[in-house]
Order: sequence, then structure tokens, then C-alpha cells
Amino acid sequence: MKQKVLCVWCTCFLGLILLSLHALSQDLNPGSSWIRINLMGYQPQSVKVAVWVSKEKKEQPEKFDIIEMGTGKVVYSSRNVKPFGAYGPFKTSCRLNFSDFKDAGRYFIKVGNTLSPEVIINKNVYQHTADFALRYMRQQRSGFNPYLKDSCHTEDGYTMYGPMPDSTVIDVSGGWHDASDYLQYATTSANATYHLLAAYRDFPQVFSDQYQTNGLEGKNGRADVLDEANWGLQWLLKMHPKKDWLFNQIADDRDHKGLRLPTKDDVDYGKGKKRPVYFANGKPQGLGKYQSRATGTASIAGKFSSAFALGSRIFSTDAPYAHLLQSKSKSAYAFGLKQPGVQQTAPNRAPYFYEEDNWTDDMELAAAELYQMTGGKKFLTQAAGYAAQEPVTPWMGADTARHYQWYPFHNFGHYEIAKTKDKLILKNALTYYKEGLDKVWQRAKQNAFYRGVPFIWCSNNLTASFVIQSYLYHKESGDNSYEELAQANFDWLFGCNPWGTAMVYGLPAAGDTPQDPHSAFTHLFKYPIDGGLVDGPVYGSIYKNLIGITLYQPDEYAEFQSDLVVYHDDFGDYSTNEPTMDGTASLVYLLAAYDSRANAEPAQFQKDHGAIIRGKTNEKKMALMFTGHEYADGIPQINKTLNKHGIKGSFFFTGDFYNNPQFNPFIKSLKTSNHYLGAHSNKHLLYCDWTKRDSLLVTKTAFQADLDANYDAMKRFGIEKKNAPLFLPPFEWYNESVATWTADAGLTLINYTPGTRSNADYTYPEMGKRYVGSEEIYQSIVDREAKEGLNGFLLLLHAGTDPRRVDKFYNKLDELIIYLKKKGYNLVTVNDLLGK
Repeated sequence: MKQKVLCVWCTCFLGLILLSLHALSQDLNPGSSWIRINLMGYQPQSVKVAVWVSKEKKEQPEKFDIIEMGTGKVVYSSRNVKPFGAYGPFKTSCRLNFSDFKDAGRYFIKVGNTLSPEVIINKNVYQHTADFALRYMRQQRSGFNPYLKDSCHTEDGYTMYGPMPDSTVIDVSGGWHDASDYLQYATTSANATYHLLAAYRDFPQVFSDQYQTNGLEGKNGRADVLDEANWGLQWLLKMHPKKDWLFNQIADDRDHKGLRLPTKDDVDYGKGKKRPVYFANGKPQGLGKYQSRATGTASIAGKFSSAFALGSRIFSTDAPYAHLLQSKSKSAYAFGLKQPGVQQTAPNRAPYFYEEDNWTDDMELAAAELYQMTGGKKFLTQAAGYAAQEPVTPWMGADTARHYQWYPFHNFGHYEIAKTKDKLILKNALTYYKEGLDKVWQRAKQNAFYRGVPFIWCSNNLTASFVIQSYLYHKESGDNSYEELAQANFDWLFGCNPWGTAMVYGLPAAGDTPQDPHSAFTHLFKYPIDGGLVDGPVYGSIYKNLIGITLYQPDEYAEFQSDLVVYHDDFGDYSTNEPTMDGTASLVYLLAAYDSRANAEPAQFQKDHGAIIRGKTNEKKMALMFTGHEYADGIPQINKTLNKHGIKGSFFFTGDFYNNPQFNPFIKSLKTSNHYLGAHSNKHLLYCDWTKRDSLLVTKTAFQADLDANYDAMKRFGIEKKNAPLFLPPFEWYNESVATWTADAGLTLINYTPGTRSNADYTYPEMGKRYVGSEEIYQSIVDREAKEGLNGFLLLLHAGTDPRRVDKFYNKLDELIIYLKKKGYNLVTVNDLLGK
């Protein structure tokens, strides 16, 4: 069926370029050669590579062509061909790099008589894909399942291994089923919850609101990814009901009784519909033939703590809920400190379980999040200490590993401590990340697919995590060294692999994706499991030694299987074709990250607490910004000076300023001079506490209403939001929540560049030691320029000041501009500086 779809596409194309049916047959069935691509497509500015492979030992192609789909014209030819030898089922292979071809459109790649599937180049190729993956997360819900519109496992459960008597009844209903079975693991659920929260924190603009809190269709005023993350948090709260109670798992492999929907689950654990709930006691567990090798509780407790801590910041506008999550984060962390070591999952009848062997990464992330939540320096010190104990996630560079032996598959903690900007910690964290990436690269550079991830169970999960680590490293370091490797691993998940298939159910919609996954939903009822990331390829040696695998259909990928690695789109292969909840949650983050690149700020932009505070430092450009709320006495002089030098300034006024009739002539004069006019809030609110920055003083509703009023006032002067997309917060004081709210409003938060005293030009002598005179302000700018330069600077001044300040700095603006021009700076508006 999948090959027939390809035939239809290529028949249409080749008909356009008037090839005969005989030639068509030869092109589509070259006998031994294929071109593998990312079936979703490529963003114009990204690395773009296809892989040509052949089962014959033939000469490497010297060139390739890109042919426009609509016209049949060759629009690009290249000799950027990197040869490789045998890999898996192929005897020869090469990489076809067309990164410098950036024209949006639909194409084919042609090598000799071999055509690729349709190649799409468009900046929005990954748009809405993160939301698409959330479909699978909703479908995995336990308790009320919105896909089935029915409930399941509502009587969970009864306790085992805890300080309370065994079989004590406890309510832990909710959460997500782990995969196509109906077990529930806190280790994967907490990791999934963290990824969903982080996805919203880092990329709020890519998510939409189409579903309610309960997962049914309908808007609720909150991004769907937050609804899903909150579903995870609610369950984790049930699994950590008291400071010294923390549960690790619901049910065990007795669940593997046969196919049924979760709402029809009739597995009996001896307590009717109640299932066992395993307490995290840090010791080996297992109620049947097999037991785990647990040594402590830190691995699971750290995961709880980090999810709760990040949740408290994301949901900070709900003060009681945020306080509860803060308290639970601290108690979970303390629970982990008491018993360093790993709390593995508990098997029963079969030897398969999550054999996690590392825990310092979990405690590192927890400590890093606690530092961001509380500001307590001891947490940062602890996080850095944990980081040093496991600088590289151990599977990276290894040939193999046991099932979930090194989990999570990438260490978010290194990124979180790097963000603190402590110079030594930042340097170490980036070194750790780079070492892991390089270990994989040393293996990957030996084959055309740049494949360095081991083919162990859930290899797709490792692949997604590896790309996330690459993304985080690049984001913090600006180092492009591993970008092609990262893109190759991303492309692998969507078709640039030996089988030419994507590994996500239904994505892309018109591509070759899993059709027969190991799932009761699809196998029994043909229900789609949209967005589910399947386990992925495994070594041939692993596949041959697994228990109970039988293929139900002829293998459509038979010619692409090898002793090295296999993948089957067959219900019977639970090792390669079963979707997982935690892998899909990681994919949500990854897809959001790649989607965000379409409209991302350049890596050279500096940010602080979510706001851009400096433009590109490799260009001698800077912007003069002026804010106004109560006073406007400087505007005539400022406007006159700017016009004299042919410079455009950027003015950010409050709604009160725009609504003040006395200031109307000033605003009109600035608009006539074509300066940038923007928003600075309506009532000049203080958004967060001066000493505890994470503590908000306004709700999101109040923030949005105030911001809307600011823009309503601007409309009176013909200033629309689309022409003023930058927002400078009042008091120049904000936090990450404010940055997120600003993004939700379709705006970009900015702030001044620190390093000079220019923003103190509002002070007056009666303020005592806080007062800064104009000469001192001017000299601070000169000193900064001499020491480090002012490239990309957003220099903040005030449009007017209190009458008690007689020494007005705007009277030195002419002198300042002359100085900056002599130093070679191009003074532009903020939107020009930032490309907004």
C-alpha cells in the first residue's frame, strides 16, 4: 500500500515532464537504489541532507539534481556528495547535501535513474506537529479517557512494600498508561510531565488551545500542552500524598494478559478492579518470579521534585496550586536525599523491567529547579556537584545498554544549571554536553545516516533525546559543530533511515508512517493512535532473542532488514513498533523546538528571564530607547536631536501617557518623524516582587487587560499592534511568566542591555546615593564602549523626568550621538535591530 502511494505521486510528476511509462517503471523500481529523505520536509535555513543507498556495489554518484515538482525543471544541481561504504542491508551509500538550496517549494531529488519521494521545503513544515503528538498523550490517559469518552482504572489501588500495611487502599487514579500495556510508571510519567512543562516554557508560541482540561474538544483559555502537563502533575500529587510517602508504579506485568481496551481491562490482581501500587522503598521489588535491583529512591524522587518545581513556576498565577507544588517539590527532594540510589520498576512473571542505573542526573535537575524556584544558592551548589558525578549520560558512545538503564535519555539538568550564567558552571555544563555529543559523533561519522545511537529497545526515544540535547547545547553555546548530526537524527525519525518510513503514527499525513503498531486500539478496532512515537529499530541480535514475537503479515521492509538492525511495521513486533508515552512526550518538546526555529531570534541575541536584552554582537548597530509614563519634558529636545542626525529612536509609552491630552502633540510629532512607538503597559504596574522575582504581583488576566488597554490607547494615534510587536515592561522588571504571557499575546518582550548607568537618568538628588548625574551616566557609556563595545545594545533613556532633576541627560544626547557615530555605530530602531 505504501509503495502504491509513492507510485501515484511520482506518476503524476513524471507525466508532467513527459517521460514514458517504461521510463517511469525504471525510475520507480531501480532495482537496487533508493533516496531517503525527511518525509515531513525541511526548513529553508536548516541543514538539508538526503541519503542515497544501493544494494549493489556500484560507483558513487558524482552529482544530484533537484527537480521542481510543478514544472519538471531542474532548479538545482550539486556535487556536494559525501561517499560512504556499506551500512546495514546496503553495500554503498552517500550523503547528498543541499543545505544551500533555500527556495520554498515541492521537489524531487534525482540521482541517475533514482527518484526520491516528494521533498518539501517550507519554513512552516513542522507547524502544529507538537500539538499533533499531544493526541497520543490524551489517548493514553488513565481515569477518564477522552478518546474513548469513558473511564478506566478508577479504583486504583492497593499498596505494596510501603510503611503502611500491604493492601491499604489509596486513590491514585489518573495519569497515563505507559505504552500499549496499561502499567503506569512514575519514572516515565514524571519525565514526560517535565518535558511537556518545559516545552510550554521554552516555546509557548507554537501551541494552541483546542481541547478542554478533561481532554474533550473545546477551548478553555489554556494551551493544550499545559492541560496535558497538568494531568501528569495531578497524578504525581496523588503518588506523593505525604512528605514521607512516594509511590513508584501501578500494576505489573500480569497486565500482559491479552488485547483489550483500557476501559475493558479485566486483569485480576486479587483485589477486584484494584491494582497494586508499589511504594518507593529503595529495595528490590517483585511479587512473582523476578525482582528488580533497586538501591535507593533518589532516581524517582528527583524526577518528582523537578516536575513539581517547574510546575510551580508555570502555574504561578494560581497561587495556592503553585504553593502546593513548591511544597511537594521540596519534600520529594528530601525523600531522595535520604536514600541515594535507583528505584527501578518491579517485574513479576517476565524478566523485563526498567533497569535504571543512574540517579545523580535526576537529583541534579531537581536541585537546579529548586534553585530557580527558591533562589537558594545551596541548591545550585548541589546541582553542580551532581552534574560532575555524571557529566555524560552513559549510553552516549556505547554500543548497547540494558532496558532504560540510563534514564532519562538526556540530562536536562545540565541545561538548567547552564542557564544560571555562573561562568564556571556554564563552562562545565557545556563541556559535559559537548562530550556526550562528540561520543555519539565518533560513531555516527562512519555511516551515511550519521547513526551513532545504539539500536537498543526504544532507540527512537534515545534519538529524540539526543536531538534535544543537541538543541540545548547549541542554544546555550552557539556552537554549530553538531547541527548536521542533530538534523540527521531528527530526519531519521521521519524517513531518512534504511526503511524510508517515519516513526510517528500519522506524521506526516501523506507519508509512509506506521500502519500496524503494537496497540489494541489499532489492531482490534482500527482506531488511529495519532502522534505516537514507536519504539524504533533494534539490533538483529536483540530481536532474535526476545520472547513472544511473531510477525502477523508479510514484511514489507524485508529487503531493508539486516543482521545489524531491523524494524517491522507489524503488530506482532512489540520491540520496534510499540508506541510509548514518554517517548512521545519527548517528541512534543523536540517538535516544538524545531517548529520554533521558523521564527526564532538569532542565536546571537542575548536574553534574560525570557526577554531579549541585546541584539547581534557581531554588528555595529545599537538602538536608543526612551520610556514615558508621567513626564514628557524631554521629547521636544530628543526629537529635535534625533532629526538633526537623521536617526530614528524607539519610544515606549504607557496607556496613561498616550491618554494624557497634554502629551498628544509630542506623540504626534514623534509619529510624524517616523520614530518607533510602542507599549510600556497601561498603568505602569509592578509585575513581580523586587526581592523575590518569581513571586508575581499580578494575574495573567490582569496583565492581559492592562496590556490591551495600552494598545487601545495607541490606536487613537493609528498605531496597531502588528506595527508595534515589541513590549518593554514597566519598571523594566519582569520574570519568565511575564515573558510567556507576552508571547501568548503575540508580542516579544524586550529590556535594556545592562552595563551602563543610562537607565538612571530619571534619578534626582533627593534620592541620595541612588542619584546619578548626567556626566557620570555619559562616562559609563564611554567606559563600556571602550571595554567591551556596544554592539547590539538597547540603550535605555527616559522621555522626561521629575522636575527635581535639573541635570537632564537628554541635553547631552547630541554629544552622545556624535560620540557613537565617531565610533562607527549605526543607530537604528529596536525593531530594525532585532528584525521584528
